[in-house]
Amino acid sequence: MPKGKTTDCPPDHTECANLILPLRDALEILSGKWKLPIIMSLSFGNKRFKEIGEEIPGITDKMLSKELKELEKIQLIDRKVIDSFPPGVEYSITAHGKSLEKVILELTQWAVVHAQKNQSPKKTKK
Repeated sequence: MPKGKTTDCPPDHTECANLILPLRDALEILSGKWKLPIIMSLSFGNKRFKEIGEEIPGITDKMLSKELKELEKIQLIDRKVIDSFPPGVEYSITAHGKSLEKVILELTQWAVVHAQKNQSPKKTKK
């Protein structure tokens, strides 16, 4: 909700639509269950392909490769070929990708609280 707005205000459908459309765009860009974990992994430092895969349980090499290409295309991560033997590739987060760190942290903290809330014993009515 924009600063200064309260739920007491009369509904303004234009304002609501102006907030929902960019939110839908963001969800479409970051859709799937792998993009945010990859971004989080790279926010802890540059990594090679296998290092990222080892940090994210359940992701296959094929899916990791696909997601890394998409994240590079939308400029959230960089891919750098390392001149070594054998040649290697290192991935890093871009400044644009770093701009998501606060959002990811907030979402993660919300998920922890949500999980705790849903794991507490249910109160029974007497």
